Amino acid sequence: MSVPSTAVSDEPEELVRFRQQWIEEVRGKKKVSLQQDTTPTPAASSSSPEVQPPSHLPPVHQAPHRRFSHGTPSSPPAPKKASTSVTPAPFGPALQRAVEVYRKAVQHEQRAELDDALRLYRTAFRMDNNVDRAYHMVEEEMLRKAAVIPSSAPLKTHHRKISSTAGAVDVLAQGIQNLGLNVSSVPVAHVRGESFVTGTLASLISSWPGNLTFEVEDEQEGVPIKHLPDELLVMVLRLLDHTALERFGRVNRKARVVSLDASIWRPKVERLLKPPQISDEEVFEALVLRYMTDYRRVYIEHPRVRYDGVYIAVCHYIRNGLGENVWVNHSHLITYYRYLRFLPDGQVLSLLANEELAPAQIIPLLKPTLRTKGFFIGTWYLDGTEVHIDDLLEPGSSETRYSFQMILDLHSRPLGRWNRLNFREYNSVHIGNGEAMPLALKNERPFWFSKVRSYA
Repeated sequence: MSVPSTAVSDEPEELVRFRQQWIEEVRGKKKVSLQQDTTPTPAASSSSPEVQPPSHLPPVHQAPHRRFSHGTPSSPPAPKKASTSVTPAPFGPALQRAVEVYRKAVQHEQRAELDDALRLYRTAFRMDNNVDRAYHMVEEEMLRKAAVIPSSAPLKTHHRKISSTAGAVDVLAQGIQNLGLNVSSVPVAHVRGESFVTGTLASLISSWPGNLTFEVEDEQEGVPIKHLPDELLVMVLRLLDHTALERFGRVNRKARVVSLDASIWRPKVERLLKPPQISDEEVFEALVLRYMTDYRRVYIEHPRVRYDGVYIAVCHYIRNGLGENVWVNHSHLITYYRYLRFLPDGQVLSLLANEELAPAQIIPLLKPTLRTKGFFIGTWYLDGTEVHIDDLLEPGSSETRYSFQMILDLHSRPLGRWNRLNFREYNSVHIGNGEAMPLALKNERPFWFSKVRSYA
Protein backbone atom coordinates (compact mmCIF):
# COMPACT_ATOMS: atom_id res chain seq x y z
CA MET A 1 0.00 0.00 0.00
CA SER A 2 1.47 3.31 -1.08
CA VAL A 3 1.77 6.00 1.57
CA PRO A 4 1.54 9.64 0.52
CA SER A 5 4.32 11.87 1.59
CA THR A 6 3.63 13.98 4.70
CA ALA A 7 6.58 16.32 4.42
CA VAL A 8 4.74 19.34 3.16
CA SER A 9 6.14 22.56 4.45
CA ASP A 10 3.00 24.67 4.17
CA GLU A 11 0.62 22.17 5.83
CA PRO A 12 -0.36 22.73 9.47
CA GLU A 13 0.92 20.38 12.12
CA GLU A 14 -2.58 19.17 13.06
CA LEU A 15 -3.28 18.09 9.46
CA VAL A 16 -0.02 16.14 9.30
CA ARG A 17 -0.81 14.44 12.62
CA PHE A 18 -4.31 13.57 11.41
CA ARG A 19 -2.90 12.03 8.19
CA GLN A 20 -0.47 9.86 10.17
CA GLN A 21 -3.26 8.61 12.44
CA TRP A 22 -5.42 7.80 9.43
CA ILE A 23 -2.60 5.87 7.69
CA GLU A 24 -1.92 3.80 10.82
CA GLU A 25 -5.65 3.02 11.19
CA VAL A 26 -5.96 1.88 7.57
CA ARG A 27 -2.81 -0.26 7.83
CA GLY A 28 -4.10 -1.96 10.99
CA LYS A 29 -7.51 -2.72 9.49
CA LYS A 30 -5.87 -3.99 6.28
CA LYS A 31 -3.60 -6.27 8.27
CA VAL A 32 -6.51 -7.70 10.28
CA SER A 33 -8.55 -8.37 7.13
CA LEU A 34 -5.61 -10.14 5.47
CA GLN A 35 -5.04 -12.37 8.50
CA GLN A 36 -8.73 -13.37 8.61
CA ASP A 37 -8.93 -14.14 4.89
CA THR A 38 -5.71 -16.23 4.75
CA THR A 39 -6.53 -19.11 7.10
CA PRO A 40 -3.89 -21.82 6.46
CA THR A 41 -5.06 -24.81 4.36
CA PRO A 42 -2.81 -27.51 2.88
CA ALA A 43 -3.70 -26.66 -0.71
CA ALA A 44 -3.34 -22.93 -0.32
CA SER A 45 -0.09 -23.08 1.61
CA SER A 46 1.57 -25.41 -0.88
CA SER A 47 0.39 -23.66 -4.05
CA SER A 48 1.41 -20.13 -3.20
CA PRO A 49 4.34 -19.03 -1.10
CA GLU A 50 2.96 -15.51 -0.85
CA VAL A 51 -0.45 -14.52 0.46
CA GLN A 52 -2.52 -12.41 -1.98
CA PRO A 53 -5.34 -10.15 -0.84
CA PRO A 54 -8.84 -11.41 -1.58
CA SER A 55 -10.93 -9.92 -4.35
CA HIS A 56 -13.45 -8.59 -1.88
CA LEU A 57 -13.52 -7.99 1.85
CA PRO A 58 -16.06 -9.45 4.27
CA PRO A 59 -19.13 -7.25 4.90
CA VAL A 60 -18.02 -6.43 8.41
CA HIS A 61 -14.90 -4.68 7.08
CA GLN A 62 -16.43 -2.85 4.17
CA ALA A 63 -17.71 0.12 6.15
CA PRO A 64 -14.26 1.55 7.05
CA HIS A 65 -13.09 1.34 3.41
CA ARG A 66 -16.28 2.87 2.04
CA ARG A 67 -15.96 5.61 4.61
CA PHE A 68 -12.38 6.61 3.85
CA SER A 69 -11.77 5.53 0.23
CA HIS A 70 -12.80 7.29 -2.93
CA GLY A 71 -10.92 5.16 -5.44
CA THR A 72 -9.24 1.77 -5.27
CA PRO A 73 -8.86 0.05 -1.91
CA SER A 74 -5.08 0.45 -2.00
CA SER A 75 -5.05 4.20 -2.65
CA PRO A 76 -5.63 6.41 0.41
CA PRO A 77 -8.03 9.35 0.04
CA ALA A 78 -7.11 12.95 0.32
CA PRO A 79 -6.82 13.90 4.00
CA LYS A 80 -9.01 16.96 3.51
CA LYS A 81 -11.99 14.92 2.30
CA ALA A 82 -11.52 12.31 4.98
CA SER A 83 -11.62 14.92 7.72
CA THR A 84 -14.75 16.60 6.39
CA SER A 85 -16.61 13.27 6.19
CA VAL A 86 -15.88 12.33 9.78
CA THR A 87 -15.62 15.48 11.90
CA PRO A 88 -15.13 19.18 11.24
CA ALA A 89 -11.59 20.47 10.88
CA PRO A 90 -10.02 20.55 14.37
CA PHE A 91 -9.65 23.95 16.03
CA GLY A 92 -6.53 25.12 17.76
CA PRO A 93 -6.30 25.14 21.55
CA ALA A 94 -6.81 28.91 21.73
CA LEU A 95 -9.94 28.81 19.56
CA GLN A 96 -11.33 25.85 21.55
CA ARG A 97 -10.96 27.82 24.79
CA ALA A 98 -12.62 30.83 23.15
CA VAL A 99 -15.55 28.64 22.04
CA GLU A 100 -15.99 27.36 25.60
CA VAL A 101 -16.05 30.92 26.95
CA TYR A 102 -18.58 31.87 24.24
CA ARG A 103 -20.76 28.88 25.19
CA LYS A 104 -20.77 30.00 28.84
CA ALA A 105 -21.77 33.49 27.72
CA VAL A 106 -24.72 32.07 25.78
CA GLN A 107 -25.83 30.13 28.87
CA HIS A 108 -25.68 33.28 31.02
CA GLU A 109 -27.70 35.18 28.42
CA GLN A 110 -30.36 32.46 28.41
CA ARG A 111 -30.63 32.80 32.20
CA ALA A 112 -31.04 36.60 31.80
CA GLU A 113 -27.67 37.23 33.50
CA LEU A 114 -26.78 39.93 31.01
CA ASP A 115 -23.84 41.47 32.88
CA ASP A 116 -21.97 38.17 33.11
CA ALA A 117 -22.92 37.31 29.53
CA LEU A 118 -21.55 40.60 28.19
CA ARG A 119 -18.31 40.16 30.12
CA LEU A 120 -17.81 36.64 28.74
CA TYR A 121 -18.71 37.72 25.20
CA ARG A 122 -16.03 40.39 25.32
CA THR A 123 -13.49 37.92 26.69
CA ALA A 124 -14.26 35.39 23.96
CA PHE A 125 -13.90 37.93 21.15
CA ARG A 126 -10.62 39.15 22.61
CA MET A 127 -9.34 35.57 22.44
CA ASP A 128 -10.43 35.12 18.81
CA ASN A 129 -12.34 37.39 16.44
CA ASN A 130 -14.08 34.47 14.70
CA VAL A 131 -15.27 32.73 17.86
CA ASP A 132 -18.95 33.25 16.98
CA ARG A 133 -18.54 31.48 13.65
CA ALA A 134 -16.64 28.62 15.27
CA TYR A 135 -19.31 28.27 17.96
CA HIS A 136 -22.12 28.09 15.41
CA MET A 137 -20.17 25.52 13.37
CA VAL A 138 -19.76 23.32 16.44
CA GLU A 139 -23.43 23.69 17.44
CA GLU A 140 -24.68 22.90 13.94
CA GLU A 141 -22.47 19.80 13.79
CA MET A 142 -23.73 18.58 17.17
CA LEU A 143 -27.37 19.14 16.20
CA ARG A 144 -26.82 17.41 12.86
CA LYS A 145 -25.37 14.36 14.59
CA ALA A 146 -28.16 14.43 17.16
CA ALA A 147 -30.85 14.44 14.50
CA VAL A 148 -29.26 12.05 12.00
CA ILE A 149 -26.79 9.78 13.76
CA PRO A 150 -28.00 8.60 17.18
CA SER A 151 -25.18 6.83 18.95
CA SER A 152 -27.22 3.66 19.56
CA ALA A 153 -28.32 3.29 15.91
CA PRO A 154 -26.28 1.41 13.28
CA LEU A 155 -24.59 3.09 10.35
CA LYS A 156 -27.36 2.21 7.93
CA THR A 157 -29.77 4.57 9.72
CA HIS A 158 -28.07 7.54 8.04
CA HIS A 159 -30.70 7.48 5.30
CA ARG A 160 -33.72 6.82 7.51
CA LYS A 161 -36.66 9.06 6.74
CA ILE A 162 -38.83 10.61 9.44
CA SER A 163 -42.48 10.18 8.63
CA SER A 164 -43.90 12.64 11.16
CA THR A 165 -42.93 15.71 13.14
CA ALA A 166 -43.26 13.80 16.41
CA GLY A 167 -40.77 11.24 15.16
CA ALA A 168 -38.29 13.98 14.27
CA VAL A 169 -38.64 15.49 17.73
CA ASP A 170 -38.06 12.07 19.34
CA VAL A 171 -34.94 11.48 17.27
CA LEU A 172 -33.60 14.94 18.10
CA ALA A 173 -34.27 14.49 21.82
CA GLN A 174 -32.63 11.06 21.80
CA GLY A 175 -29.62 12.45 19.99
CA ILE A 176 -29.27 15.28 22.50
CA GLN A 177 -29.37 12.77 25.35
CA ASN A 178 -26.72 10.65 23.64
CA LEU A 179 -24.49 13.68 23.22
CA GLY A 180 -24.87 14.54 26.91
CA LEU A 181 -26.49 17.93 26.33
CA ASN A 182 -28.55 19.31 29.21
CA VAL A 183 -31.81 20.99 28.20
CA SER A 184 -32.30 23.94 30.55
CA SER A 185 -35.62 23.96 32.35
CA VAL A 186 -37.00 26.18 35.07
CA PRO A 187 -38.24 24.20 38.08
CA VAL A 188 -41.75 25.08 39.28
CA ALA A 189 -43.29 24.25 42.66
CA HIS A 190 -46.88 24.67 43.87
CA VAL A 191 -46.91 26.35 47.26
CA ARG A 192 -50.52 26.81 48.39
CA GLY A 193 -53.78 27.79 46.70
CA GLU A 194 -52.93 29.44 43.37
CA SER A 195 -49.37 30.26 44.40
CA PHE A 196 -46.39 29.06 42.38
CA VAL A 197 -42.69 29.58 42.83
CA THR A 198 -39.95 29.03 40.26
CA GLY A 199 -36.19 28.75 40.14
CA THR A 200 -33.85 27.47 42.84
CA LEU A 201 -36.41 28.10 45.57
CA ALA A 202 -38.86 25.80 43.78
CA SER A 203 -36.32 22.96 43.77
CA LEU A 204 -35.80 23.45 47.49
CA ILE A 205 -39.48 23.62 48.43
CA SER A 206 -40.38 20.54 46.37
CA SER A 207 -38.13 18.46 48.64
CA TRP A 208 -39.89 19.60 51.84
CA PRO A 209 -42.69 17.59 53.47
CA GLY A 210 -46.28 18.77 53.08
CA ASN A 211 -47.26 18.98 56.77
CA LEU A 212 -45.07 21.91 57.83
CA THR A 213 -45.66 23.71 61.11
CA PHE A 214 -43.97 26.15 63.49
CA GLU A 215 -41.75 24.03 65.69
CA VAL A 216 -41.12 24.76 69.37
CA GLU A 217 -37.64 26.06 70.19
CA ASP A 218 -38.25 26.23 73.93
CA GLU A 219 -40.85 23.75 75.17
CA GLN A 220 -41.58 25.85 78.25
CA GLU A 221 -42.50 28.98 76.25
CA GLY A 222 -44.49 27.38 73.43
CA VAL A 223 -45.35 28.84 70.00
CA PRO A 224 -48.53 30.96 70.03
CA ILE A 225 -48.29 31.65 66.28
CA LYS A 226 -48.73 27.93 65.71
CA HIS A 227 -52.42 28.22 66.59
CA LEU A 228 -53.00 31.09 64.13
CA PRO A 229 -54.75 29.99 60.88
CA ASP A 230 -52.78 30.45 57.69
CA GLU A 231 -55.48 32.66 56.19
CA LEU A 232 -55.25 35.11 59.10
CA LEU A 233 -51.44 35.00 59.03
CA VAL A 234 -51.46 35.88 55.31
CA MET A 235 -53.68 38.92 56.01
CA VAL A 236 -51.12 40.12 58.57
CA LEU A 237 -48.22 39.61 56.16
CA ARG A 238 -49.92 41.74 53.51
CA LEU A 239 -49.30 44.78 55.73
CA LEU A 240 -45.51 44.28 55.72
CA ASP A 241 -43.04 45.63 53.20
CA HIS A 242 -40.83 43.29 51.21
CA THR A 243 -37.88 43.61 53.64
CA ALA A 244 -39.89 42.57 56.70
CA LEU A 245 -41.65 39.90 54.67
CA GLU A 246 -38.36 38.27 53.65
CA ARG A 247 -37.08 38.43 57.22
CA PHE A 248 -40.16 36.56 58.35
CA GLY A 249 -39.63 33.98 55.58
CA ARG A 250 -36.17 33.18 56.95
CA VAL A 251 -37.56 32.00 60.30
CA ASN A 252 -38.29 28.41 59.23
CA ARG A 253 -39.81 26.35 56.42
CA LYS A 254 -43.39 27.03 57.44
CA ALA A 255 -42.78 30.78 57.44
CA ARG A 256 -41.14 30.60 54.03
CA VAL A 257 -44.04 28.73 52.47
CA VAL A 258 -46.64 31.12 53.94
CA SER A 259 -44.64 34.18 52.83
CA LEU A 260 -44.76 32.96 49.19
CA ASP A 261 -48.54 33.22 48.97
CA ALA A 262 -49.62 34.90 45.74
CA SER A 263 -52.20 37.05 47.53
CA ILE A 264 -49.29 38.78 49.33
CA TRP A 265 -47.11 39.54 46.32
CA ARG A 266 -49.74 40.17 43.65
CA PRO A 267 -51.05 43.46 45.17
CA LYS A 268 -47.47 44.69 45.55
CA VAL A 269 -46.73 43.94 41.90
CA GLU A 270 -50.01 45.49 40.69
CA ARG A 271 -49.34 48.72 42.61
CA LEU A 272 -45.80 48.88 41.26
CA LEU A 273 -45.93 47.77 37.63
CA LYS A 274 -48.03 50.40 35.95
CA PRO A 275 -47.08 53.47 33.89
CA PRO A 276 -44.53 55.00 34.03
CA GLN A 277 -42.82 51.79 35.21
CA ILE A 278 -44.15 49.95 32.15
CA SER A 279 -45.37 51.24 28.81
CA ASP A 280 -49.05 51.84 28.13
CA GLU A 281 -49.12 49.08 25.51
CA GLU A 282 -47.65 46.43 27.80
CA VAL A 283 -50.28 44.15 29.34
CA PHE A 284 -49.81 43.26 32.98
CA GLU A 285 -51.00 39.66 32.61
CA ALA A 286 -48.64 39.03 29.68
CA LEU A 287 -45.76 40.41 31.71
CA VAL A 288 -46.57 38.10 34.62
CA LEU A 289 -46.76 35.08 32.31
CA ARG A 290 -43.15 35.68 31.30
CA TYR A 291 -42.25 34.86 34.91
CA MET A 292 -44.64 31.86 35.03
CA THR A 293 -47.04 33.69 37.40
CA ASP A 294 -44.40 33.83 40.13
CA TYR A 295 -45.32 37.26 41.53
CA ARG A 296 -42.45 37.32 44.00
CA ARG A 297 -40.01 36.76 41.16
CA VAL A 298 -41.67 39.54 39.13
CA TYR A 299 -41.29 41.91 42.07
CA ILE A 300 -37.59 41.06 42.47
CA GLU A 301 -36.32 40.54 38.92
CA HIS A 302 -38.36 42.83 36.67
CA PRO A 303 -36.62 46.20 36.09
CA ARG A 304 -38.20 49.00 38.11
CA VAL A 305 -37.37 52.39 39.54
CA ARG A 306 -37.60 52.39 43.30
CA TYR A 307 -39.97 54.78 45.09
CA ASP A 308 -38.87 54.07 48.67
CA GLY A 309 -35.81 56.32 48.61
CA VAL A 310 -33.56 58.71 46.70
CA TYR A 311 -30.84 58.16 44.11
CA ILE A 312 -27.73 60.17 45.08
CA ALA A 313 -24.57 60.89 43.06
CA VAL A 314 -21.49 62.21 44.84
CA CYS A 315 -19.31 64.08 42.34
CA HIS A 316 -15.86 65.63 42.68
CA TYR A 317 -13.59 67.83 40.64
CA ILE A 318 -10.37 69.76 41.28
CA ARG A 319 -10.13 73.53 40.85
CA ASN A 320 -6.89 75.47 40.80
CA GLY A 321 -6.55 78.16 43.44
CA LEU A 322 -4.46 81.29 43.97
CA GLY A 323 -1.98 82.11 46.71
CA GLU A 324 0.50 84.78 47.72
CA ASN A 325 3.48 82.49 47.15
CA VAL A 326 3.94 81.92 43.42
CA TRP A 327 6.10 78.86 44.11
CA VAL A 328 3.20 77.01 45.72
CA ASN A 329 0.29 75.59 43.71
CA HIS A 330 -3.07 75.55 45.44
CA SER A 331 -5.72 72.98 44.43
CA HIS A 332 -9.24 72.74 45.81
CA LEU A 333 -11.30 69.55 45.83
CA ILE A 334 -14.90 70.54 45.08
CA THR A 335 -17.68 68.14 46.04
CA TYR A 336 -21.27 68.44 44.92
CA TYR A 337 -24.34 66.19 45.06
CA ARG A 338 -27.05 65.27 42.59
CA TYR A 339 -30.37 63.97 43.90
CA LEU A 340 -33.13 62.19 41.98
CA ARG A 341 -36.44 61.27 43.59
CA PHE A 342 -38.97 59.45 41.40
CA LEU A 343 -42.68 59.73 42.16
CA PRO A 344 -45.36 57.19 41.13
CA ASP A 345 -47.38 59.82 39.22
CA GLY A 346 -44.58 60.25 36.64
CA GLN A 347 -42.87 63.27 38.20
CA VAL A 348 -39.18 63.35 39.07
CA LEU A 349 -37.45 65.78 41.43
CA SER A 350 -33.87 66.76 40.60
CA LEU A 351 -31.61 68.78 42.90
CA LEU A 352 -28.04 69.96 42.44
CA ALA A 353 -26.48 70.97 45.77
CA ASN A 354 -23.01 71.71 47.09
CA GLU A 355 -21.32 70.25 50.12
CA GLU A 356 -22.51 72.92 52.51
CA LEU A 357 -25.62 70.86 53.24
CA ALA A 358 -25.22 67.15 53.96
CA PRO A 359 -27.62 64.61 52.40
CA ALA A 360 -29.22 64.04 55.80
CA GLN A 361 -30.34 67.70 55.75
CA ILE A 362 -31.37 67.78 52.10
CA ILE A 363 -33.43 64.57 51.81
CA PRO A 364 -36.27 65.61 54.19
CA LEU A 365 -36.71 68.78 52.09
CA LEU A 366 -36.85 66.96 48.74
CA LYS A 367 -40.54 67.48 47.99
CA PRO A 368 -42.45 69.06 45.08
CA THR A 369 -43.02 72.15 47.22
CA LEU A 370 -39.27 72.86 47.52
CA ARG A 371 -38.06 76.13 46.00
CA THR A 372 -34.31 76.63 45.84
CA LYS A 373 -31.52 77.14 43.36
CA GLY A 374 -30.65 73.99 41.41
CA PHE A 375 -34.08 72.36 41.96
CA PHE A 376 -35.96 71.08 38.91
CA ILE A 377 -39.14 69.11 38.30
CA GLY A 378 -39.64 66.95 35.22
CA THR A 379 -41.30 63.80 33.94
CA TRP A 380 -39.92 60.29 33.59
CA TYR A 381 -40.71 56.86 32.18
CA LEU A 382 -38.93 53.50 32.10
CA ASP A 383 -38.18 51.68 28.83
CA GLY A 384 -36.60 48.30 29.59
CA THR A 385 -33.60 49.31 31.71
CA GLU A 386 -33.41 52.87 30.36
CA VAL A 387 -34.77 55.72 32.47
CA HIS A 388 -35.83 58.71 30.37
CA ILE A 389 -36.17 62.06 32.15
CA ASP A 390 -37.63 64.94 30.14
CA ASP A 391 -38.74 68.55 30.64
CA LEU A 392 -36.62 69.33 33.69
CA LEU A 393 -37.66 72.89 34.48
CA GLU A 394 -37.17 75.18 37.43
CA PRO A 395 -40.59 75.54 39.12
CA GLY A 396 -42.05 79.00 39.37
CA SER A 397 -39.89 80.49 36.61
CA SER A 398 -41.80 81.75 33.57
CA GLU A 399 -38.82 83.10 31.60
CA THR A 400 -36.96 79.80 31.25
CA ARG A 401 -35.57 79.29 27.76
CA TYR A 402 -33.96 75.90 28.28
CA SER A 403 -34.98 72.60 29.81
CA PHE A 404 -32.89 69.53 30.55
CA GLN A 405 -33.27 65.85 29.74
CA MET A 406 -31.40 62.75 30.89
CA ILE A 407 -31.09 59.14 29.80
CA LEU A 408 -29.80 56.78 32.48
CA ASP A 409 -29.15 53.04 32.63
CA LEU A 410 -30.71 51.10 35.49
CA HIS A 411 -28.57 48.37 37.10
CA SER A 412 -28.48 46.04 40.12
CA ARG A 413 -25.06 45.96 41.75
CA PRO A 414 -23.30 44.95 43.88
CA LEU A 415 -25.91 44.22 46.54
CA GLY A 416 -29.58 45.05 46.27
CA ARG A 417 -31.93 45.42 43.33
CA TRP A 418 -32.12 48.30 40.84
CA ASN A 419 -29.97 50.50 43.02
CA ARG A 420 -27.69 52.18 40.48
CA LEU A 421 -28.24 54.70 37.67
CA ASN A 422 -25.48 55.41 35.15
CA PHE A 423 -25.46 58.54 33.03
CA ARG A 424 -25.81 57.85 29.32
CA GLU A 425 -26.91 61.25 28.01
CA TYR A 426 -27.43 64.67 29.52
CA ASN A 427 -28.77 67.35 27.18
CA SER A 428 -29.88 70.95 27.28
CA VAL A 429 -32.99 71.51 25.14
CA HIS A 430 -34.01 74.86 23.69
CA ILE A 431 -37.72 75.22 24.41
CA GLY A 432 -38.37 77.36 21.36
CA ASN A 433 -36.98 75.14 18.59
CA GLY A 434 -36.43 71.85 20.44
CA GLU A 435 -32.70 71.72 19.63
CA ALA A 436 -30.78 69.50 22.08
CA MET A 437 -27.18 70.25 23.02
CA PRO A 438 -25.21 67.54 24.85
CA LEU A 439 -23.57 68.53 28.13
CA ALA A 440 -20.22 67.26 29.31
CA LEU A 441 -20.27 64.27 31.66
CA LYS A 442 -16.64 64.52 32.70
CA ASN A 443 -17.24 64.91 36.43
CA GLU A 444 -20.52 63.04 36.72
CA ARG A 445 -20.70 59.86 38.76
CA PRO A 446 -23.34 57.09 39.03
CA PHE A 447 -26.40 57.53 41.21
CA TRP A 448 -26.69 55.08 44.12
CA PHE A 449 -29.97 54.35 45.84
CA SER A 450 -30.47 55.30 49.47
CA LYS A 451 -33.60 54.14 51.24
CA VAL A 452 -35.61 56.81 53.07
CA ARG A 453 -37.89 55.87 55.95
CA SER A 454 -39.74 59.18 56.09
CA TYR A 455 -39.59 62.64 54.50
CA ALA A 456 -41.12 64.30 57.55
